[in-house]
Formats: sequence, structure tokens, C-alpha cells
Amino acid sequence: MIEVGKVQTLKIERITAIGAYLSDGNDEMNAILLPEKEVPKTARVNDEMEVFVYRDSQDRFISTTRRPKIQLGEFAALKVVDITKVGAFLDWGLEKDLLLPYNEQTLKVQKGRDYLVNLYTDKSDRLCATMKIYPLLKVGSTHKVGEWVEGYVYQINPEIGAFVAIENLYHGLILMKDADSDIHCGEKVHARISEIRNDGKLILSPNKKAYKEIPNDAITILTKLNESQGFLPFNDKTDANIIKKELNMSKSSFKRAVGKLLKEKKIRITERGIEKNGR
Repeated sequence: MIEVGKVQTLKIERITAIGAYLSDGNDEMNAILLPEKEVPKTARVNDEMEVFVYRDSQDRFISTTRRPKIQLGEFAALKVVDITKVGAFLDWGLEKDLLLPYNEQTLKVQKGRDYLVNLYTDKSDRLCATMKIYPLLKVGSTHKVGEWVEGYVYQINPEIGAFVAIENLYHGLILMKDADSDIHCGEKVHARISEIRNDGKLILSPNKKAYKEIPNDAITILTKLNESQGFLPFNDKTDANIIKKELNMSKSSFKRAVGKLLKEKKIRITERGIEKNGR
């Protein structure tokens, strides 16, 4: 049986001017097209090919040898490339972008940002993305208190905290008192398990001890200063997204590292930004 939304091995039934038609060997009448540009020149009838099956822009079933960033039932952090009247469109590695309908969004998404989504089929058997991750995650992981894990933030409740999909599989939560003020949906976090609740959900603490965290961030800032002739145009008013993009750290981590460097008199702050002493 051919499965929409999954990579699978199919057999070439016939080759035409527009491409090869593939089937699972049981339903030759409903063979699916692999466009001519993706058919190997050496391909022959009865050859097997590993392809991904989805719908094209005209809602017809089609196959591709390209590997998508997500398959049916899986989770992945995908970038928003466009926002239209019907919803947002995500880059999932194929020619036709993936639709994230408005009714499957848990917040107003922004173009250029990554968001954790799950791939599902709607009532019309079309592949779509959803940000409604909570009911799809599991409990009962084998992780222990004190272990470090990674995951994506998929929802933020100002009264509770940041919900994290640990390893895209398990329920995790960073309590609001432990969360950075600039944490956002789609952000990948590295956190320590501080508690395992009775229901199996994991409470996370992203905060390292200051003496462990600050030196690495401070070295990053000094390295950037050296690469930029001793000056960086950043200060307390710089947008957190810019700091994340340029320095790969949160704004709170940036402030702590700057404070340490100021205390050690390695830098000075001006109206323009950060300058290295002895510049």
C-alpha cells in the first residue's frame, strides 16, 4: 500500500516522456508519477526506487527522490517562508512548501522564524503541519534527574512557563521563574532535568551555574571583538534576536557575560556599543 507522507520503496511500472510511474506492485492502475527530471537516466521498468509521496500544487499525488525534513507523524522545527490568507507556509525541503493552517497555529507566527510542528493529513488527505504538539507527546521517559537533554520550545504560557518537546518525543516544562525573558517558540534549548513529576512529565532547568556559563559567553564576546577590530554595536537595548543570531546566546546570558568583562576591565561600554580596552 502506498503511504502518503512517507519515504517508501516503489517499483517502476512504466516510463513516459513526463516521467516514470511507480506503484507498490499491487495497484498498477493508480501508479504515481515521478517527474522526468528526477528519473535516473539508467532507470528501467521494474527497477525499485526510494521516494517520498505527497500532493503537488494541483493536489495530485506525486513522488520525489528528495528527502523532506519531516515525514507523517514526525516532529521538526521548520522555517516560515510565507504567510498568506490560508495560513503560513513552511520550508520542508520540497518544491511545494508545507501549509500550516491558521487553526493549527498556537500563536501568531513570524516569517523567517522556526517553529516546532507535527506532520499530519487533514480531512481531504492533504499533508499539513500543526503546532498543537501537547497531546502528541509522551510521558514515561527513562531520563533521570540531573541529566541534560535537548528539545524545542513549542508553547509559552506566561503563568506557567515554556513547554518543551524533549527529543521531539517527551513532555518537558521550564517554569516561568527559570525561563529567560527572551525565550520564544521554536527555540532549541539545552536544559537539565530538575524534577520528574508523578505524571511522568519532566521539569527542566536551563540555568547553568554562573561560574560555568559566563566564561564561555565572555570568550565568545571577546572573540567577536577581536574579529571586529575591537568594537561590537551591541548594548542593553539591542534586540534579543540580533544577539541570538550574532552571538548565539540569550540576552540574559549576554548581559551576565558583559558584566563579568566589565568587572575584569576587559571592555568598556559607550553609547555606540562595546569596546575592548587597549583597543
